[in-house]
Amino acid sequence: MGAPPPVRARHLGELRAEQPLFAPTSAHPLELLPTRDRLLRTLLGHRRVVLGRSDHDQVWGWLGTVVVVLVAAAVRLWQLGRPHTLVFDETYYVKDAYTLWNLGFEAQWPPEPNPAFEAGQVDTYLDQAAYVVHPQVGKWLIALGIQLGGGAESSTAWRLASAVAGIVAVFLLIRIARRLFASTAMGLVAGLLLAVDGEAIVHSRTALLDQFLMLFVLIAFGCLLMDREWARRRLAERVAAIVDAGVAGTGRTSLLYGPRLGFRWWRLAAGVSLGLACGVKWSGVYFLAVFGILTVAWDMAARRSAGVRRWWEDSLLADGVPAFLQMVPTAVVVYVASWWSWFATPGAYMRQWAAQNPGQGVTWLPEALRSFTHYHAEMWRFHTTLDSDHAYKASPIGWIVQWRPTSFYWQSDDPGVGDCPVTATSRCAAAITSLGNPLLWWLAALAIVAVVVLGVTRRDWRAVAVLSGTVAGWLPWFQYLDRTVFTFYSIVFTPWVVLTLVYVGVIALEHTERRPRRHRTVILVIGLVVAAICAVSAAFYPLWTAEQVSFDYWRNVVRLPSWV
Repeated sequence: MGAPPPVRARHLGELRAEQPLFAPTSAHPLELLPTRDRLLRTLLGHRRVVLGRSDHDQVWGWLGTVVVVLVAAAVRLWQLGRPHTLVFDETYYVKDAYTLWNLGFEAQWPPEPNPAFEAGQVDTYLDQAAYVVHPQVGKWLIALGIQLGGGAESSTAWRLASAVAGIVAVFLLIRIARRLFASTAMGLVAGLLLAVDGEAIVHSRTALLDQFLMLFVLIAFGCLLMDREWARRRLAERVAAIVDAGVAGTGRTSLLYGPRLGFRWWRLAAGVSLGLACGVKWSGVYFLAVFGILTVAWDMAARRSAGVRRWWEDSLLADGVPAFLQMVPTAVVVYVASWWSWFATPGAYMRQWAAQNPGQGVTWLPEALRSFTHYHAEMWRFHTTLDSDHAYKASPIGWIVQWRPTSFYWQSDDPGVGDCPVTATSRCAAAITSLGNPLLWWLAALAIVAVVVLGVTRRDWRAVAVLSGTVAGWLPWFQYLDRTVFTFYSIVFTPWVVLTLVYVGVIALEHTERRPRRHRTVILVIGLVVAAICAVSAAFYPLWTAEQVSFDYWRNVVRLPSWV
């Protein structure tokens, strides 16, 4: 049978990051370490193994996180109720959420209900169910925010859940990036960039569904990253036990197939989160597919790096099949369960369709599920045939550079009219434009190309990870070029846009860490880029938050004709 195959120390770039980014330290030679420690460094990399071991790193990890999250909270919560107007698609989702909480289904409203609703007359809804084309999870969260924020009379309450989701997303991205790049500093950079980005700020201050979709897929990504680390630690322990037993005994240990790793709770949690994502919008299914492939690919790479000779077959059977069973059925069950109020409420839209249409639909299903599947078929027909024109319709090609952002709100007044001061020297403008920070997104568009090249040349798993969310959140929309779609959908993959840009900085730091002068230059450049992005955000912030400014200011900031 022979000796076990040698451990591949640098498969898929697993040890591309063996030194701390800002403070290089020497590592023990792999051959001098115990088998388990050697495998851990092979599977996780030295940087990840030592991350957080020092008190300094732990203190700055949490103190920096608190500071960045407070920045995110400040720019999201400041005058959150401005404007006291149903903005863009809030006209659907706020009223849907309110009736969903009160009736168990989304109800119809009388003609032109918004002025009365905004004036505090929030109970003018009818008792007939409305036809809605998105699932209920996001609307339940908006409704919860309304209840906790003071009621439907408050525009702050309408948006409270979105703001909390945006703040939580910044916290999660810090911790995810810190673990992904094995760097506390670059984790904080990633969180800060998300904290000040325009897409993230606007969606945190409006009650739309896409913010919650972004949060749930980000949670799923974080869970799978935790699962990757847990699985590799478990694999290191069990392979080490096999190897050491072979050395201590007969010296003949076979690693034709690797050990089983047990139940993967983090992977199950990812399935739950992805089910909730699909319960916000159906586009969550693309993340389920991409993340499912990603997590199995990570397992394949781990088994090969650990010396398993038939790693591909072993991983498909031991990891791939369980991954599918843990994630896909879980997501389906969670999704169906998220419609619980529809099942429980006889007056919900199409709830009685099966009873009213015997012998139609999927006849072998119980009546409730037959109505459910027919309703979903109608929703699918709507989504796949929507082609009505819209002033802010935008091809997915331009999303990555924010070419045609969506205007959520616009108000212009002459001096002395409304809140525009009599002393104003020009007209006043108040706008909410769902426009990502232009500098961040333009640099990230270039970074995507660089990351693809780096991922191929360096065989670095992190490159695939940072691109995964953009692949799942952006590329599928290219199959709907004739459909009415908008740039604001890009909020769903905004965290991965940030990660992609930060990854380029991480590579530059790693590449120069043994050349102190160049290393300091890279740190300076990263600092200048972050400062410039923050300065751009400060300039655009009034146009993301409906703050009244002079028309001249608005015109000087909105430089591209396609932004208007």
